[in-house]
Amino acid sequence: MERRADGHDYAIDPATYAWAARVFSTVERMLKVRIRLHGDHELMERGQIFLFNHFARFETFIPQYLIHRHTGAYCRSIASQEFFADDDVLAGFLRNVGALPNNLPGLLPLLARELLHGRKLVVFPEGGMVKDRRVVDETGAYRVYSPTAHERRSHHTGAAVLAQVLETLKGGLLQAAQRGDAETLAHWVEELGFATPEALLDAARQPTLIVPTTITFYPIRVKDNLLRRGTELFRRKLSRRITEELLVEGNILLRDTDMDLRLGTPLTPTAWRWGERPVVHRLLRHHRKLDDYFAPTPPTWDLRLLAAGLRRRILQLRNDYMRGLYTGVTVNLSHLAARLILTLVERGENEITRVRFQRLLYLAVKQAQSRDRVYMHRSLEDPDGYLTVLDGACAGLQQFEEMAAEMQLVELTDSGYRFLPKLRLEHTFDTIRLENLVTVYANEVAPIRPVDEAIDAALKLEPEWHGVARAEMLFDDELRGHAYDRRAYRKARYATINDAETATADGAPFLLNGQAAPFGVLLVHGFLASPAELRGLGERLAGAGLPVLGIRLKGHATSPWDLREHAWEAWLDAVRRGYRIVAALCPQVAVVGFSTGGALALLLAAERPAGLAGVVSAGVPLVFRHPGMAFVPLMHQANRFTRWVTSNDGVMPFRRHASEHPEINYQNMPIRGLNELHRMVDALRARLGQVACPVLQLQATDDPVVDPAGAETVHDLLGAPVRRLCWIASARHGIVHEEIGGSHDVIVDFLDEIGVRATAPLQPPAGPGAAGPADVAPALAPG
Repeated sequence: MERRADGHDYAIDPATYAWAARVFSTVERMLKVRIRLHGDHELMERGQIFLFNHFARFETFIPQYLIHRHTGAYCRSIASQEFFADDDVLAGFLRNVGALPNNLPGLLPLLARELLHGRKLVVFPEGGMVKDRRVVDETGAYRVYSPTAHERRSHHTGAAVLAQVLETLKGGLLQAAQRGDAETLAHWVEELGFATPEALLDAARQPTLIVPTTITFYPIRVKDNLLRRGTELFRRKLSRRITEELLVEGNILLRDTDMDLRLGTPLTPTAWRWGERPVVHRLLRHHRKLDDYFAPTPPTWDLRLLAAGLRRRILQLRNDYMRGLYTGVTVNLSHLAARLILTLVERGENEITRVRFQRLLYLAVKQAQSRDRVYMHRSLEDPDGYLTVLDGACAGLQQFEEMAAEMQLVELTDSGYRFLPKLRLEHTFDTIRLENLVTVYANEVAPIRPVDEAIDAALKLEPEWHGVARAEMLFDDELRGHAYDRRAYRKARYATINDAETATADGAPFLLNGQAAPFGVLLVHGFLASPAELRGLGERLAGAGLPVLGIRLKGHATSPWDLREHAWEAWLDAVRRGYRIVAALCPQVAVVGFSTGGALALLLAAERPAGLAGVVSAGVPLVFRHPGMAFVPLMHQANRFTRWVTSNDGVMPFRRHASEHPEINYQNMPIRGLNELHRMVDALRARLGQVACPVLQLQATDDPVVDPAGAETVHDLLGAPVRRLCWIASARHGIVHEEIGGSHDVIVDFLDEIGVRATAPLQPPAGPGAAGPADVAPALAPG
């Protein structure tokens, strides 16, 4: 590139660019910020002008780094002239990696030329950091605060001017080709530095693709950090502005923070209409240099009309891409909590109980999930990230509460929250991130109308959130959780194990006859299996009028890798969630579990949840048949040590086994999962004495998986005064799935005996497989 009017060479230096990319890649691994790119990744290749919102200083190189990493392309960017004023090392570095000062003479023509030649451009159309995230004024128009002018202003139009003028130039070139105007084309071939007219026309046919890309940080913190303290060593008195920036941005870099970048719907400049094209061609003949396009002085009335139309198109394009930029926010729990608080304050509610706030926040999440054009943070797509809001155990909500309390925006009382007057105060642009992050969060999603609609809907729905509505919403979480986990474990790194799996049955949780009733049943499947294992029994019970839920244990019906990541307590949490769903429909609930599911049913019973009518526990794995199970804890520790000292997954992360039901069960057992079985059995032994509800045990006499003697141990340790051990003559483990020995009839009889009264009689079907007197023990009796 030639030296510009200011005497500097702005050619991109590939060596500096590559060095900067390597440094950033290394630093990225060291820092705690997790960068996630969403949207159509092909836009990285096809896009020409990339627009980004601006909240932190270090954002200014991340877009170029990501584009280079994905495409290998070098990017231009526009930086404030102040960074080039001293002509120091920083200014030289910025020039070498493609940054141009915003006051560079001939800036837009230079960028237009490079875009024609295939280079990409990164633009921050806000013109500076928007620390308060306030981008919508009282009239609904997009405006941002200017620290230099001390007032709110419209967004810069530079990117729109560049794109729309470039479209005008391209349109003129294509018109010249269509009219056979070889002389004009030859002139522009030389002017724009192309080798041939064909190469120039190929460039003119390429759309000027504008990609609004939204950056969202979560969470935002303002606690003291190492970066600020280190700076304090060299500079004793930091200004309020510098302190604020170091506190906020140091926490983004040095503490666990998600940085979500969302590629929005691409835009192209408005094409010229048929009647305008001759004028566009005249404009091409009138202007002889690219600079003339950006400072036109139309000599005739038709060119003046064209210029007026150009201005209208520029403003419309600017508004369109800013809308795309501001509606691409990745919505998180703090956004919803902040908007909920401000909505309550506007309604005159200055206090709220914690239980009610948690319920409203959960409902807001569910309402936002069901709306179009709301992009949810991963913690709101995965129920594990937000379901604990209802229990007051959500880490994201706790972090938000602590922040609001420390800033003296919300007072945490014994029963709930009191919203303090500081919430309503105005704060200066440079201090609001230190004084009122609730407003910052709320401002960030203010342009997304569906978010406010979700808050309003949650408030309206709250009085009716019970019974069927509650159960349906909680069951939707189970479906979402299964779908989310399946997606997470379909990556290439899991393919070898996944491809060896044989399960074809639908492993999703199921809810049958999901209506209010006096009694309902929760079904809990076994280790390595899925809800499909108990689907047959569920359909039998639902056919008799009972609401039935088949819950999915965490880590199951997805991938053995998923199971490897979870402790047995996560399985029990799933059972608790399932119980909550059925309890929303029915005041009395029976839990039926098979194998590991039977053990979990007893562990739940030991907690004595309200409304528990009884438990059916089949084939509980208290003692295992396979002698190798005794060595599982040792193998698990060996795997842990191997993962700690190497990058391998362990000595033996999985063990193959021959399943009785390969269409349902995993074929690869994670060693950690087997170790969790050991831990669960230890917990079960310790808690069996706390079970008080009626219990029916089913056990195969010659079970090949669990030692039948363990069933007698369970029976003896149970604290339930009413319990029964029913022996079924079989050498199979899956007695419930296969309905061996009339197991379904035995379960139905037990449910009748503990007082379950369905809308239709729970009678066994006629035909083969009906229970015979020799297969079962006598009627239910104490002891």
